[in-house]
Amino acid sequence: MLNDIFAQAYAALKHNKSRSLLTMLGMAWGIATVVLLLAYGAGFERALMSAFESFAGQIVGVFPGRTSLQAGGTKAGTEIHFTADDIDHLRAEVPEIRTVSPQADKQSTVSYGDRAKSYSVTGSYATYFDIRHAHIGEGSLFTSADDDAHNRVAVLGFDVKRKLFSGQNALGQTVRIDGISYVVVGILKHTLSNGDNNLDQSVFIPFSAMSDLRDIFHFDGLWINYEGQHEQVAQAVRNSMAVHHNFDPKDRRAVFVFDAIGDMADLQAITVGIKVLLGFIGLLTLGIGGVGLMNIMLVSVTQRTREIGVEKALGARRWHILVQFLSEAMVITVIGGVAGVILAYLVSWSVGSLTLWSAFIEDASEGDIHLKVDAAILLWSTGILGIVGLVSGMIPAIKASGLNPIEALRYE
Repeated sequence: MLNDIFAQAYAALKHNKSRSLLTMLGMAWGIATVVLLLAYGAGFERALMSAFESFAGQIVGVFPGRTSLQAGGTKAGTEIHFTADDIDHLRAEVPEIRTVSPQADKQSTVSYGDRAKSYSVTGSYATYFDIRHAHIGEGSLFTSADDDAHNRVAVLGFDVKRKLFSGQNALGQTVRIDGISYVVVGILKHTLSNGDNNLDQSVFIPFSAMSDLRDIFHFDGLWINYEGQHEQVAQAVRNSMAVHHNFDPKDRRAVFVFDAIGDMADLQAITVGIKVLLGFIGLLTLGIGGVGLMNIMLVSVTQRTREIGVEKALGARRWHILVQFLSEAMVITVIGGVAGVILAYLVSWSVGSLTLWSAFIEDASEGDIHLKVDAAILLWSTGILGIVGLVSGMIPAIKASGLNPIEALRYE
């Protein structure tokens, strides 16, 4: 009996080729839109996360500001200055801290031979690179021994080396920073970063050697690596700073505490919201195809009313009719879905990637939106397609199975 039902469903689709193909096309367009929008959302998330790779993990950055609330005898508007004592206080009062490094910056002229350009020069401890997940590409990083010995050595960012040395070997060469010579010991790997913390366009020297370029009694910030809960550590750091600099811990402007995990969580929440929105838009598009499928199946039920009456008169039960029409709808859905997925693969392959970070940063193709159709996207798309196809086919199938056989036989 079931074989006869499926054979009739196939014959009905074959009999109305044009109508069936157009309906399949609508479903294919809808599912292709869903797949591509979900792929775009996933690619957008990957692009943003790649830009924050240097802030991955348990990292806290602390930067001085100016008070906005009065605390004790200190008036609002007081400027906060960091000193080496702050490092000692944090190590003593926040036991979760594993490593800490000060950061002292200066915009300087860096030259090699007849080439010179202005770059950000950062003085730090050797632990800075581990905290910031900055990896060496050539040579080696400077060490704590270099800092203790006040060695004038430098680690160049990827872009700095490329601009000053082009294809030449930079290791062991001497660059001049504001007229003072530093020996290049290492080149960092390319990282996707921008703004004030662009590792590719920075030069790094030992913190003690930075004293040749500027006063380091007061420095520009602290980078901390820790263990434990990020909210508790960030609050403990703020509380320690508030005690020793006499400001209200609730004063967010006095000291800015950058909590990498907290900020990443906020960013992930935003990207999830974008993906849900894109998926909803795709669902609406697929829903239009589902409405078209439902409309065609309702027309088919009307045109085949006498056929349904004959089948019931010959002993077909309600579920037989239900399966017959539902199978027709699901065949259209499946074929349209396969065609749509193939279309989505072709589009993603032909487009490849959409510009995002490379519009602002050189050599930042890894930060662009790559349309990659993965297994998770296919799984979600298949689930959405199945629900739309089932709902669109079920309503006409229920109508067909509920027809009165006597009235169906009389239908003209």
